[in-house]
Amino acid sequence: MAASGMLLAASLFALSGCGIVVLYKVPVVTYSGRPVPPSGLIERVMAAYTANGTSGGLEILDGLRDLRGNLENTIPEWKISGYSEANPISIINFPEETDGYVLSYNDGNLTQINYSKESSVGTVLNAGASAPSAAAAPLGTMFAGADEQAGLLIFNTGGVTYDLNLPGVDKVVINPGASVVMAMVENSNTLYRIVKIPAVSVPVYPPGYVDCEPLLQPAYCVVPVAGKYDHPVNVRFSIDGTTAYVLNSGPENGGTTASVEFLQTTQLNINLVPTVNPLSSSAPSPLSTLPNGVPNPIPIPGGVTDAISDGTYLYTAGQQMQTSGPYKGLFAGNLTTINLTTYAVSKPISISDGTHTKMLFADNNTLWVGASSCSNGVRYATAQAELASQGYTDQAGNYNCLTMLTTGTATPPATIIPQVVQSNISSVAAVTVPYPNTDDNMYYYGSLTGLCWVQEYYKVYTAYGGQIHAFYTGLNPNPVLPVEQGEDGNGGTPGQEINNINVTVQGTVNDVAYMDAVTNSSD
Repeated sequence: MAASGMLLAASLFALSGCGIVVLYKVPVVTYSGRPVPPSGLIERVMAAYTANGTSGGLEILDGLRDLRGNLENTIPEWKISGYSEANPISIINFPEETDGYVLSYNDGNLTQINYSKESSVGTVLNAGASAPSAAAAPLGTMFAGADEQAGLLIFNTGGVTYDLNLPGVDKVVINPGASVVMAMVENSNTLYRIVKIPAVSVPVYPPGYVDCEPLLQPAYCVVPVAGKYDHPVNVRFSIDGTTAYVLNSGPENGGTTASVEFLQTTQLNINLVPTVNPLSSSAPSPLSTLPNGVPNPIPIPGGVTDAISDGTYLYTAGQQMQTSGPYKGLFAGNLTTINLTTYAVSKPISISDGTHTKMLFADNNTLWVGASSCSNGVRYATAQAELASQGYTDQAGNYNCLTMLTTGTATPPATIIPQVVQSNISSVAAVTVPYPNTDDNMYYYGSLTGLCWVQEYYKVYTAYGGQIHAFYTGLNPNPVLPVEQGEDGNGGTPGQEINNINVTVQGTVNDVAYMDAVTNSSD
């Protein structure tokens, strides 16, 4: 007890010639009455990491001071206790509920994390080894996982698990209201959902069902969703919860037309069991009716694999295959906006190439877009051509995987982060990445696999090329840290990278999440 008290005191106070300096100030009343966690930190960024895929864990970083240990250097690191999965690849973050869920790639375990106790609660679902995705309802009432190897859509509700046959299942989603559960199959033009079967003595199987479980007395079935789709890869939901945005990737995954399909969530409700085969021409359509005769789905020439809405625009990110010119056959990354009043589609805006899977809003009206495998598209080819023809690159030849945009208009300006310049001539100075990863690549960080907004502190944290990199979103008008703590708390130029020497994690970082965010939309 005495040792614990001394450690706690050391973590809160430091002695100086002028008396006691309070280093960690915890408010008397925390946000929404959240308890002060064991670490004593209230601006925590959780990093999921692995060491060569054989061992891993969840490390807690001080997102306010950009440290992995405490100021006194008496605690070198904080970790989530009881968690030891070998390769955690993605975090489902619910800070409003002070809980999160982490999917492990090696065994497919989806583990619940208690943010208040900073500890593992246990496995809530197993989606099989190498599971590509999982989903959870915010209140923990249901979970879904894609066991692609076994061809199973794993669904758990009320503590009971149902293994629904769905060969090739690759992506699962659950809406925030826990009323819609959807699934997508790799290289398929069909969209699926889960329905709940009424409990009767003689079960009635829904027309067109793929599978029902338990087989003899079904409780849940997986059924197709009526409509025509083109390689759907994800579904996002409107802020008011009334609309599901189906993202048809089209040419990016071997299809024909990239588009966004607007569906009514009431027609996708888990309790709405189809009475007509959804694949028949007479099936009721879940399509929303858009104003002024706007076609649904809406084609997105720039491509779409991810989207996010601020209520005014739907911002979509994807890639467009080049059909002519020197880069024919290569993909170019784009952001396209849809006006949610007129449904007008903007011209594509050039962003990072690669597969886009991360989008979030942050301070200073910024939008951040992350992608993976960005060095095999138009931007990389442009860099090689520029080096050969003029000896240096401009920003068209910057092929890094993070893009920062300023929102508020139909065509927001975009900047690739970090801004680098390659040069092999003396008259143009090279501009390298500020803090290279262990591969020592001075111009390319690698794939961006994690992204979170440290709300109200004018910064975003990323898992970028397997390591932590943090960036300012702009100047902070309300500084929060005194100068004597080594930070001025004022933020910096939008897109400016924060020195990551004190937040570097041992191993490969796969994902990040801001545990103390005000809302669930922080990542």
